[in-house]
Amino acid sequence: RLVVEEGLNQLPYENVCVTTPTGHSYQGISFLRGNCGVSVMRSGEAMERGLRDCCRSMRIGKILIQKAKENDVDAKVYYAKFPPNIENRKVLLMYPILGTGITVLKALDVLRTYNVPIENVILLTLFVSPQSLINVLTRNPALRIVTSEIHPVVPSHFGQRYFGTF
Repeated sequence: RLVVEEGLNQLPYENVCVTTPTGHSYQGISFLRGNCGVSVMRSGEAMERGLRDCCRSMRIGKILIQKAKENDVDAKVYYAKFPPNIENRKVLLMYPILGTGITVLKALDVLRTYNVPIENVILLTLFVSPQSLINVLTRNPALRIVTSEIHPVVPSHFGQRYFGTF
């Protein structure tokens, strides 16, 4: 959840003043309209709860991408459903483990086909290998990434372990 919260800190906001039920004024902030989340199924869905806990009204899209084999360099998109006008939104792309970066590169390609500028995408991930970071940022230098750890060995089978199907 901490990675999701830090990702939310990267979104645009405005200062607002609200009046409390007791009649006092309180200065705070409010997110600007047009933010959304996109989870890369299935493991990215594990991060949705943290996003929902913080922002119940945020729209969430989904992308299903699978590789034929564990170390396959080609990924195929099976499903993509996004909130309307995603090209005008800031997108929190949720995918917890970056081992090679192939899946995220494919997800970014899908977002590009929907005219989403990479500058509007913030990748939220828990663990990243240095090689995947190089792979993703070489092709997408404007991408912002929020992660908890960069390590040469990243956990595998996150989605299966999280959902209890390992």
